[in-house]
Amino acid sequence: MKTRVTRAFSSVAALTAAGLVLTACGSSGDGGSEQTGPASFEGRGPITYVAAKDTTGTVQPVIDRWNKLHPDEKVTFIQLPTDADSQRQQMIQNAETKSDAYTVLSLDVVWTSEFAAHRWIDRLPEKEFPLQKMLKPVMETAKYRDGLYAVPASSDGGMLYYRSDLLKKAGVAGPPKTWAELKDACAKVRKLPEGKGMSCYAGQFQKYEGLTVNFAEAVHSAGGVVTDANGTPDVDTPAARKGLDFLTGSFRDGTIAKEAITYQEEDSRQAFQSGRLIFLRNWPYVYSLAQKSKVAGKFEVAPLPGLNGPGASSLGGHNLALSSFAKNKATALDFMKFFTSEQIAKHFLQDASLAPPYARLYDDPALVKQYPYLPVLKQSVLRAVPRPRVVQYGDVTSAIQREAYAALNGGKSSAQALTDLQKDLQKVMGR
Repeated sequence: MKTRVTRAFSSVAALTAAGLVLTACGSSGDGGSEQTGPASFEGRGPITYVAAKDTTGTVQPVIDRWNKLHPDEKVTFIQLPTDADSQRQQMIQNAETKSDAYTVLSLDVVWTSEFAAHRWIDRLPEKEFPLQKMLKPVMETAKYRDGLYAVPASSDGGMLYYRSDLLKKAGVAGPPKTWAELKDACAKVRKLPEGKGMSCYAGQFQKYEGLTVNFAEAVHSAGGVVTDANGTPDVDTPAARKGLDFLTGSFRDGTIAKEAITYQEEDSRQAFQSGRLIFLRNWPYVYSLAQKSKVAGKFEVAPLPGLNGPGASSLGGHNLALSSFAKNKATALDFMKFFTSEQIAKHFLQDASLAPPYARLYDDPALVKQYPYLPVLKQSVLRAVPRPRVVQYGDVTSAIQREAYAALNGGKSSAQALTDLQKDLQKVMGR
């Protein structure tokens, strides 16, 4: 591990010396949807990088490398809570007060439109970032009204982690492609002495952004949509009901662990690593951590299952954006280039299992040999369906969480929850 980090940093140092990090320049203007060109990036000195708490331990070493190379332009890492809703709330509070405390923001990919439309982040110069080397669905998450307002730092696609050792012992030929196959595999594993007391499946079902993700994946994996191609809400459909019915029915029949109603990403990861789960839906970051746990060498990954075949992940990931109210924006732009470079993306892939935005890394034979999940992850990202990319995203995700949670708790039927959700989304989005 240490050798890989050193090698990655050496590559970054070489690129920095060669001029990878350049002083940014652009036409004058401020951030926001009405901006006709990139902002003017001026000022050098200390800045902050604001992101979720780093559970992988890989971010600070990268920042330390930058700080060593730029002693007069140091970056301070401000770590926010792990759940996305709290991160978004704190970033918005900072923006609404026009505070310069936050400089470079690590945004969930679905926040770009909201932050850009409110003029909380600056429009960026597209030509200064290697967007053409990135996967197209990932690159598109950084744009708003054809302008670049963020730069992809990592992508994310949901995958199915499964106990390959137990499936093999139970005579299950391979990972399930459908929800019915998943339930059948669990029944067989639970008959084993090793499977006694294990829960079948878990995702993230606490009332937060993770529930929006898991709900959307179930709906899309059953052939439904949350919004159509034009962004119009269309969730009150038979297909969407099949997706939500899978979740509600699985809680009732014990397929989904009862305690998963309280799970966020880390809770579910720990349940899988401790040996309490046969199947887990989670992001790629879990892979490297699970390899250091008691299930190391006993699990593999596969595409998420769906109603009639492989399902569809929600498109996740994080983009770097520049606060409109920040100081030292020239330094900030240089740091963004550094942090979103292919070399740093490779480092985060190797040491934290983060999905890189760069297409080439998924097809590198040496990396695929070292990380056999890469082909699965690439397909997950390419097949992923974005959550609604709307300016009112906060209200949209709150409505989804409220209605989905009511259905999972038995407070409403799936049909009623979706009918109410359709009305809520139409009201929020003015459709």
